[in-house]
Amino acid sequence: MSVMNEDEHARIAAAIRQAESRTSGEIYAVLARSSDSYFFVAGFAVTCGILISAVIVALAAHWYWFSISLPLFGLAILAAFLTAVLLLRFIPGLSLRFVPRRILYQRAHLNAVQQFLTRNVHLTEKRTGILLFVSLAERYAEVVADAGINAKVPQDEWNGIVTILTNHAAQDDHASGFLKAIEQAGRLLETHFPAGPDNVNELDDHLVEL
Repeated sequence: MSVMNEDEHARIAAAIRQAESRTSGEIYAVLARSSDSYFFVAGFAVTCGILISAVIVALAAHWYWFSISLPLFGLAILAAFLTAVLLLRFIPGLSLRFVPRRILYQRAHLNAVQQFLTRNVHLTEKRTGILLFVSLAERYAEVVADAGINAKVPQDEWNGIVTILTNHAAQDDHASGFLKAIEQAGRLLETHFPAGPDNVNELDDHLVEL
């Protein structure tokens, strides 16, 4: 199921065309629901938690002279593990609660770079493509710029656009976030890379949902 409707997609495509009419740069937009399932990362964290809890229970039982048969103790650990795996597998979003934010951002950044390469944003003639990327599950946004742009525009100048994307994503107003980000990115690109007489459109003007 799409996050945005057809009208919102059409407005974003029109905004990209309008922004690119003033610059030789290229703008590509990607919206991902999630950059990873995080099943194995969360599974590892939960397994470690179960094992640590089992050790604590065993020590407490020994300390208070409480007898637990080894087969029963083993079955209890196995049951806890299987229950955790099933919950992680069948409850959407639960895995995210067991994944450190650093890993969430790393996976989202990796996805942004992969989309930048997969969508051929790096293959424009003058290396002036940028990717506006949002990954909803991680609450992460990034602007990935090609070499031609990085030579003139430092990453710090994209921070305002990242803030726009993340703030609107937090409010579930994704279309407005992309529309404002595209407009601001267009202005920034126009300053450093104004449109020439042969302003060729090298990338598709639309937003991709993953």
